[in-house]
Amino acid sequence: MKKRLSALLAVLMLISGTAFSKEAKHSFAIANGNFLYDGKPIQIHSGEMHFARVPAPYWRHRLKMMKAMGLNAVATYVFWNYHETAPGVWDFKSENRNIAEFIKIASEEGLMVIMRPGPYACAEWEFGGYPWWLQKTPGLVIRTDNKLFLDSCKVYINKLADQVRDLQITKGGPLIMVQAENEFGSYVAQRPDIPLETHKKYSAAIRQQLIDAGLDIPMFTSDGSSLFEGGSIEGALPTANGESNIKNLKQIVNKYNGGKGPYMVAEFYPGWLDHWAEPFQKSSAKSVANQTAKYLRDTVSFNFYMVHGGTNFGFTAGANYSTDKNIQPDITSYDYDAPISEAGWATEKYRAIRDTMRKYVKYEIPAIPEQLPVIEIPAITLSKSVNLFDMISNMTPVENDTVMSFEDLNQGHGYVLYRRHFNQPIKGELKIAGIRDYGLVYVNGKKVGELNRVFEKDSMQIDIPFNGTLDILVENMGRINYGASILYNRKGIISPVKINGIEMTGSWEMYKLPMSSVPDLKDLKVGYTPGMPVIYEGEFSLDKVGDTFLDMDKWGKGIVFVNGFNLGRYWKVGPQQTLYLPGCLLKKGSNKIVIFEQQNDTKQTTISGVKVPVVDQLKLDRK
Repeated sequence: MKKRLSALLAVLMLISGTAFSKEAKHSFAIANGNFLYDGKPIQIHSGEMHFARVPAPYWRHRLKMMKAMGLNAVATYVFWNYHETAPGVWDFKSENRNIAEFIKIASEEGLMVIMRPGPYACAEWEFGGYPWWLQKTPGLVIRTDNKLFLDSCKVYINKLADQVRDLQITKGGPLIMVQAENEFGSYVAQRPDIPLETHKKYSAAIRQQLIDAGLDIPMFTSDGSSLFEGGSIEGALPTANGESNIKNLKQIVNKYNGGKGPYMVAEFYPGWLDHWAEPFQKSSAKSVANQTAKYLRDTVSFNFYMVHGGTNFGFTAGANYSTDKNIQPDITSYDYDAPISEAGWATEKYRAIRDTMRKYVKYEIPAIPEQLPVIEIPAITLSKSVNLFDMISNMTPVENDTVMSFEDLNQGHGYVLYRRHFNQPIKGELKIAGIRDYGLVYVNGKKVGELNRVFEKDSMQIDIPFNGTLDILVENMGRINYGASILYNRKGIISPVKINGIEMTGSWEMYKLPMSSVPDLKDLKVGYTPGMPVIYEGEFSLDKVGDTFLDMDKWGKGIVFVNGFNLGRYWKVGPQQTLYLPGCLLKKGSNKIVIFEQQNDTKQTTISGVKVPVVDQLKLDRK
């Protein structure tokens, strides 16, 4: 009986397209200077889309949009920390974490799949994809030939391989290539203190771990064309990121690939990333279409990074670092000025690329799918407000003589309130060199200032009276995801708190506010104090659902939950002034919204959803 049920289930899965044979139906290889599909040369026309940045109900629509743009493949990063949600706790099923299902849907839509598992991803994602708690392991050093780190990588790679091993083209699936490490040449260039042979030993070990895990498809590396010396790995095809000069591309690949192709730009940028407090980056549709035509004419394979960016929901956004700026947190929208917008719309750039593809490719390009419904939500009344300080009065703090980082408190994301009572008055300069990243300062329940790593403000004048209380609410705005500074990624307050140069020790209380789920206000009294952090709550009813964009223009800084889902951060400085609210998170009838507003300089009574997003309005005058 059990055998007959199993056989019936297998047949049903095959009919529904949710299972693959473990026998190869097609072949894919790199040989004779070409990508070969079923033994015939093929040009890869790929687009990057991260399943973790798109709600699962929208995966198929976005993949159809890619197909209709003329692409034949999709590439995706896999973010280690999105699947290992706590040490030793793995999730490949909930929400939009089911990578196996994503790959199967891509196959059903006629797309080959390229996987980029890292373990380091960058991608403007929190800590570049690494779990934050790796920093807590004594002796562990990331991204180098370190046994503790490589042992951790091996566990991740094996867990991931268990999900995708049978989806490789060698087993009848659509997965044709896998990347070994990611942009490692950039890291090598920034770490000249480490011998090149040590770097090479590490990157070779990552490739071997992928092979040992049962990934038997071709591998590639991805680097800027001037960084191949450090980033190339023996046995993996070198590809060049952002290389528009085809002559240069071929020369550098030939040098590291035995004097022959194939040639691929694994990151062809049709747009660019964006940071809070910096202008939105744009590129012209014409220039992107012209470069696409050059690649098509010269049979250069490419992968648009990004073809569809999606959204940094929750606390998934990372941060960049430069010598000019201490930290550059990435905005919630990952629109990227990509051909397919954050909400899945066909842009002018999309149509220009599609027209170009139709001139060169020999296969049929389908019609553009219909745009998903968009709705406008009238003003939602915020019927309840609760002071954050009232909420923490029911919490038990962690006590210590000195301040502790998020990591020391065993907290990854969100906020920590640091509190200290003073028996004697003190006045002068408050300095916190290690503010990570944004802090609001209060004395006796009144906001007196702001410390802000983004604007390199780590000090202010303070006046604490006799028997006074100092509170510092600190927000982690995303761990650095790129460059050597990724090694220094602790959050909260990571240095002594000093007043007039003297360290303030003794009896610090630290209230952990990870905001990993929507705050429950049910048993909390209604309260509101201007300038103090506040949590608003409201309900609204819908007779139809659709995508919308919450208008945050009049708000200060904080996060928004709708029906328990964290949409991500907003900040009045821009350039992003709306938050994308996918219709699949809404329901007909009653819906609930909860907003944590940190600055609270203006009391809010309503919020609304508009039909057009605003991601390009920088307003530094409001900082």
